Amino acid sequence: MKTSPGESIHHRICPLCEACCGLEISVREGAVVGIRGHEADVLSRGYICPKAVALKDLHEDPDRLRSPLIKRHGTFEPATWSQAYAEIARRLPPVLQEHGRQAAGIVVGNPAAHKIGLGLYFPRLARALGTHNIFSASTLDQIPRHLVSGLLYGHWMSVPVPDIERCDLLIVLGANPAASNGSMWTVPDFRGKSKALRARGGRLVVIDPRRSETAALADEHDFIRPGADVFLLLGMVHTLFAEGRVVAGRLHVLFDGLAEVEAAVAPFDASAVAARCGLSAERIRALARALAATPRAAVYARIGTCTQEFGSLCTWLVDLLNALTGHLDEPGGVLFPLAPAFAANTQGADGVGRGVQLGRHRSRVGGLPEVMGELPITCLAEEIETGGAGQLRTLVTIACNPVLSAPNGARLAGALASLDFMVSMDIYVNETTRHADVILPAPSPLEEMHYDVAFAQLSWRNQARYSAPVLPRDPAQPAEWQTLLTLASIAAGTGADADTARLDDEFFAADVRRQFGDLAPRVLEATAGLAGPERLLDVALRAGPYGDRFGDRPEGLDLAGLKAAADSGGIDLGPLAPRLPALLRTPDGRIGLAPARLLDDLPRAAAALGRAAPELVVIGRRDVRSNNSWMHNLPVLAKGPMRCTALLHPDDARRLGLDDGGRARIASRTSTGERSIEAQIQISADMMPGVISLPHGWGHDLPGTVLGLAAQRPGANLNALMDENLRDLPSGNAVLTGVAVQVTALNQVPHAKQ
Repeated sequence: MKTSPGESIHHRICPLCEACCGLEISVREGAVVGIRGHEADVLSRGYICPKAVALKDLHEDPDRLRSPLIKRHGTFEPATWSQAYAEIARRLPPVLQEHGRQAAGIVVGNPAAHKIGLGLYFPRLARALGTHNIFSASTLDQIPRHLVSGLLYGHWMSVPVPDIERCDLLIVLGANPAASNGSMWTVPDFRGKSKALRARGGRLVVIDPRRSETAALADEHDFIRPGADVFLLLGMVHTLFAEGRVVAGRLHVLFDGLAEVEAAVAPFDASAVAARCGLSAERIRALARALAATPRAAVYARIGTCTQEFGSLCTWLVDLLNALTGHLDEPGGVLFPLAPAFAANTQGADGVGRGVQLGRHRSRVGGLPEVMGELPITCLAEEIETGGAGQLRTLVTIACNPVLSAPNGARLAGALASLDFMVSMDIYVNETTRHADVILPAPSPLEEMHYDVAFAQLSWRNQARYSAPVLPRDPAQPAEWQTLLTLASIAAGTGADADTARLDDEFFAADVRRQFGDLAPRVLEATAGLAGPERLLDVALRAGPYGDRFGDRPEGLDLAGLKAAADSGGIDLGPLAPRLPALLRTPDGRIGLAPARLLDDLPRAAAALGRAAPELVVIGRRDVRSNNSWMHNLPVLAKGPMRCTALLHPDDARRLGLDDGGRARIASRTSTGERSIEAQIQISADMMPGVISLPHGWGHDLPGTVLGLAAQRPGANLNALMDENLRDLPSGNAVLTGVAVQVTALNQVPHAKQ
């Protein structure tokens, strides 16, 4: 990048979505004057999407909070950090003392996965609070993926991802990576990689109720009835067994439960499931045959399959298809990334472990079991509303907005308003944080160091990258990890004036002694002079699979070396490679293909197979400019045509008397009554007949928010139609797609062509 006098160039990993693209940011006189892709970045290779450019808007957003707020007499007032901490120390401990630790809850949003300080220090606060009531955005979109990984491979984060650069057949189901650049799969510039796949003679097949951006790139696109993915997948697995196409390959010695799987799918012949899923029996069989016959092939599925009634079964069946056709842990199939730090499947003895524990506790009201230490966020409102021992009376929310992102936000908003005390760590007064008593802002992303703790474990290529802060942080603004330590001190009863540096040293020393035993003094000496997330990162890198082992392997990774490589795009650690059986952390060192928790859910699917498909259902959709609700307040992303529109097929529009650009009432019937929203109609032949699509995260018309730009075009909240009591049973994930709706025309466009 050419620079003018006075400009400096900074290299930064974009923290706004899972693609984690490398950026070049030009700064002049303390202001960002340009953002472009970093051509040398080992992961993204110069690719960026519009969200990266919006980092400038986010940093400069006048609505972004720069100082804490305390609510007094119903109105937020600016406060100093010491005043905010004092208010929390005054009000939080009495609630815990009077009502017990289970009266507290924590809700964490997905930005925590993009922020090393939040991700690594949130557990400090959770332990200090001592509560089981932990909720996160994971139960709105991805817990089925974690559950299946835990059951099959022994750890929640052992996620197989497509080896896209060597794949010759990629089947994409319920996902739109051309817009997302991966979900539970970090794959920047999917569009370019898919074009390269086709250019070398490979095939991209997309199965989706909408001709999505990904489907537009594909060789073949099949419509599927929303919520019926489980039947397609069952029919494909059945075909493999019925036609003798199961080829376990070298992993057959690790597989248990093949006979149980074959028996379980026996009722789901392709002919039996075809009508329900909307694909012909021959097409279902052809997909299975192609997968089995292609030496390098993979199936990838995500949010559309996770956020439905059978999300866990869908995720399991996708893994089965890859395993039973010999594509699991094979080049060109699906492989497990080897992350340089923080990956539990690289720690301890190879090929064996404790496995995962499920249902260690349950929600108080509904009796819902935890998965991955979390309870379904859809039971948060009832935990606040329902009296008795353990009633939630105080809540800490961290970088989240469940009033928009969770089903029945109106009920949740009412519940939040009834809390005794609520603290939010957030950059905005949004639909959720407006209910807080204290809001603690975060620094701008450009003022923080960055390392991708989670996404290096999901990356299309093994790599390590680090970002230093681009701009200096206001001296009054603590880092998020310091805020979390102060909150932990308050929750533990040691007050708001704790020395966070001392606390950090104590926690770190205890962790090192526990993890390294006799080696602890050497580790402590090697990390002298570091603190906070950087110290944790240095230890994780040095102890990781590529690390220097604290000097025993001098050529290995450490933080200093990673920092030195930042301007050159990070460190390329090579393509993905087979990792089984070493990756396994199951107690017996095997892959149980037939977990009882999933087999037990098949009768529910069999019963659903006999039910008629609804006449009209609603699904969500992803837009490259609209990853989360708070992005609607950024000018570079908000400009252009209205994106919160209800897409539906021309035949449905004619049947319902709807005009393009007109408005309609969309209603659903739930377990607690009828709900409705109003939305702008957009007629599109890209939609499957009988399906209407709205994007997620809109509805910025609630009082008390301070999102000036988003409020100008608030859109409609899709999740207001969803039933908080409808979940994927094995995982507790919310059902957010394939829900039956009724649509009624409102004001229409005069003289619109039908």
